[in-house]
Amino acid sequence: MEKLDKTVKKAVAIKDVTQCEATGRMLEKARRDGVVVAFDRAAGMKPCPIGAESACCKMCYMGPCRLNARDPYGKVGVCGATIDTIQSRNLARMVASGSAAHNDHGMAVLELFKGVANGTITDYTIKDPYKLEALCLELGLEIEGMTIQEKALALADELEKTYTQTEGEIPFVKRVPAKTLETWRKLDIVPRGAMIEVMGIMSRTHMGCDQHYENITKAISKAALADGWGGSMVATELGDIMFGTPSPVQADVNFGVLKEDHVNVIVHGHEPNLFESMLVSVSDPSLVQIARDKGAKGINLVGMCCSGAEMMSRHGVPHAGNFMSTEPVLVTGAVDAMAVDIQCIQQGLAKTAEFYKTHLITTNPRCHIEGARHIEFEEHTPRECTDEIVTLAIARFADRGVDVEIPQIINKGIHGFSHEYINYMLGGSFRSSYAPLNDNIINGRIRGVAGVVGCVNPRVKQDWVHVELVKELIKNDVLVIQTGCSQIALAKAGLTVPEAAVLAGPGLREVCEAVGMPPVLGLGSCVDNTRILIAATAMVNQGGLGDSIADLPVAGAAPEWMSEKAVAIGQYFVASGVFTVFGVGFPTVKETKFHDHLFGGLEDQGLGKWGVTKDPYEMAAMMLAHIDKKRKELGIDKSRERVLTDMASRRELA
Repeated sequence: MEKLDKTVKKAVAIKDVTQCEATGRMLEKARRDGVVVAFDRAAGMKPCPIGAESACCKMCYMGPCRLNARDPYGKVGVCGATIDTIQSRNLARMVASGSAAHNDHGMAVLELFKGVANGTITDYTIKDPYKLEALCLELGLEIEGMTIQEKALALADELEKTYTQTEGEIPFVKRVPAKTLETWRKLDIVPRGAMIEVMGIMSRTHMGCDQHYENITKAISKAALADGWGGSMVATELGDIMFGTPSPVQADVNFGVLKEDHVNVIVHGHEPNLFESMLVSVSDPSLVQIARDKGAKGINLVGMCCSGAEMMSRHGVPHAGNFMSTEPVLVTGAVDAMAVDIQCIQQGLAKTAEFYKTHLITTNPRCHIEGARHIEFEEHTPRECTDEIVTLAIARFADRGVDVEIPQIINKGIHGFSHEYINYMLGGSFRSSYAPLNDNIINGRIRGVAGVVGCVNPRVKQDWVHVELVKELIKNDVLVIQTGCSQIALAKAGLTVPEAAVLAGPGLREVCEAVGMPPVLGLGSCVDNTRILIAATAMVNQGGLGDSIADLPVAGAAPEWMSEKAVAIGQYFVASGVFTVFGVGFPTVKETKFHDHLFGGLEDQGLGKWGVTKDPYEMAAMMLAHIDKKRKELGIDKSRERVLTDMASRRELA
């Protein structure tokens, strides 16, 4: 096992790298055990300053070429590429990769859905036929007289265009507000299909091809929109149809969800089909009995990262922590098996798992890890994989051979605020609508809405930026909606319960107390950012807050982003019309034409724009200023006092 470098041990104070007490305790234990985890690797790895600002190009082998970010126009690459060409090509490839990852995920969900629809896959079913029918009608499909299976097949055929279509517009463009779509068409950024848009980026950023940052930015927006309004939206919507549309459920979060006297199985990744099958396996009476025969009181299933957030939101499955806690949770010694599929899986897990004798099991053909056991997950026979994982976990419990130390910290929260439930929550069974939300924004009780999403990054203190930002926003009457690792950070901080309304401003607090909701609404995984797009569209369609998403008093932030998926998500929000602020840093050089185009020029075209700052309080100030600007443009910048209307006044109105 790799040993911790003594200089690193001295250099990194645990209080400076994480706000999560449970993670901090396990970092202390890891250091006592001599185990290196990502926080320590980050301390020993100085980021490349040239790469951080995207001032380098390796698109061919005449270089790699390095430009000077302090003098960005002082020289060009060997081929003559300017700083703007280099930056835009680099960002384009980040978006292409992020969009490809989400679309690949969405296509896998679609393939599963097709198997369920045609009867070749029988371990999964359609749990929300009402959403199935509603989605078919929304997309204009003729389904009268069809069976559920026939409707599902028709929907699958339509949504397959999201990936394979080479002409026209992807199906979910039908959801986009008319004015927003008009802007997209004018700018020629409506995606045709995910495959052709991602392929187009890879082609045009090849050496000697597209060399104008504005034209490359169009391709960036197309590929990003093919993610948010394409593959990710398909994954969310079909996941709801097959596994159930989320509604609020209480769930426990943090390392205390592990149980020393139980077999502990963690599922970590992004695809819900593995987790859904694991739910069945851990409840199988024969496997539970085997666990008891080995001395366990039962089998405890726990989630991590995004598939964990999705299952927490859908089923109330306990959640151990976000991305930067995936190695520290193994340090507890209590994890008997960790099953992973795709995305955000650290290779360092293999060595940490080996040290603590935990089974690390990869399950997806798109993600093998050197040193980990691979058990292929096959949707036609899912239990073969998940039963074997549980069996391995039981065997490890019987002979753990390591000390177990579980921080007894559990935070309760309410999660599962799907668009459908928000619609019901605001209007009730017979008057479901976003009218109460819009009305309270117009009258000033709610200042605006913010989506705070994204990763955690060891270059900043884990969870701290997320938590401080959200506290500032809700204090200023901004309703916050969340997904992914950010949602887990806020759950650990106690901000996803209705009682957290006491931290909100008077207007937001009044609304939260009237509805009985938290000031922070958890929506699910990072793929479920599409729920935010749907909610924004509902706000536009409800009326009173402008004609496009760009008119809304809303803003977005990814305070601790780190992945290419995050850049794709950020760009599809920007292209949809949302001011989006990233923390940590941003891969552009300030005072260059490309940077100015992203951070202002796109807004001039009727879209959103980017912002960047590491400081959560400055981030909040930027978002509040944007929300206030939009309120002023809408003519609702002054709160309206409530007036009790008497009968005489009503007669005057009549």
